[in-house]
Amino acid sequence: MGTDEDETRTKTSLQRWLNVVCSNDVLMRDEEMVFFVESDFGYSPVVRKRQPATGVRRKYLKQFAPPPDDTPELLDSRPIVKTFYLAAMDGQQKLDRVVRHRRSLGLAEADLGVKFAALQAQETHPGLANAYRKLGRVIQNTGDFHSAQGTAEAASLSDPLAYHSSDAFIVKETLTNRHILLRELIQAQQATRSKLSAADRLKASSSVKRDKVDEAISALDEARSHESYLQQKTQRVTSNLLIEKRKWFARTAADLRTSIREYVLREIEAERRTLATLEQVRPDVRNIDASGGLSRLGREAHPVARRSSMAASQGPKGDAWSGVPRRPDGLNRSISGSVMGGPGAAEGGEEAEDVNEVTGRKRAESQSSSLARLAEEDDDADRVDARNAASRLAQTSF
Repeated sequence: MGTDEDETRTKTSLQRWLNVVCSNDVLMRDEEMVFFVESDFGYSPVVRKRQPATGVRRKYLKQFAPPPDDTPELLDSRPIVKTFYLAAMDGQQKLDRVVRHRRSLGLAEADLGVKFAALQAQETHPGLANAYRKLGRVIQNTGDFHSAQGTAEAASLSDPLAYHSSDAFIVKETLTNRHILLRELIQAQQATRSKLSAADRLKASSSVKRDKVDEAISALDEARSHESYLQQKTQRVTSNLLIEKRKWFARTAADLRTSIREYVLREIEAERRTLATLEQVRPDVRNIDASGGLSRLGREAHPVARRSSMAASQGPKGDAWSGVPRRPDGLNRSISGSVMGGPGAAEGGEEAEDVNEVTGRKRAESQSSSLARLAEEDDDADRVDARNAASRLAQTSF
């Protein structure tokens, strides 16, 4: 709140809403709309319009099946709108929980980063102390990015879902009002038939009184007038709702598609920023000691001198943290970009190999991967897992 982006977004949303409302054929002639547009110092409703049914009576009428309807397009649209309303509300509530947890994660990561940085003062090893300091700062930055990511999620998808949910609720209630109007029309038609039957019985009676005849004719005229009024109102409401229903479906689909697209782009941008931030601490972790730091944990053929690769760790083959295979001692540690194998598993590297002066074993460069000559299945390139997702995020540009 209070940023230039928030102000621009608010103005754009308000202008889009005004464009939709003011372009409506019914509202542009509505007296209340004129009062709203022309009010300079605040607005309050002038014409009070009541719902056709409220409270317990409205809930009671909703329990019945829909009345006979000669417009199946509107009859079938209400269940769809109700489902969309409930799904949008549920999705918005769940996304709000994700946003709250992500912000809590950002705060926890910021606190963890401070505690990591505090370990520097107590560490006597210079490489490890530097790694603690850099790692603490990177974790703090990652926590800030996660907090910003939560805000972006709330702005790009949570708020639009809340708006579309409330909008769909209004559409659903409007279609319910039409059903109530149809029931009133059916009751008016039944009342007209009843008054006409009473007039016919009076006509066939042997003794006809003048006051009863006048009363029957007046009641019949009143019933016919009320039925005609409801018939015209129903036709007018049905024709307007048909146009509005098509416009609303197209507008809601376009707006929601735009919101989802923006949400996905924000998520990809946040993940790429986080990957780039985590990439910054890799040299410091590798430079902890002369053997390559933690990147050589559990691997054979320790080099005499440190030879760490500063290339990007996310490559086409996945995580290229180190291409040297781990020890074949049966310890199933996390493997990212390397394959468990024997002492000769490192001999398939694409780049030049070094011979250790002490052990005489060969080892591949850090950048070469032992997966180079491994026969891959046909669907490996299209498999979506954490490794491929990280690789694609690191290489994709938008």
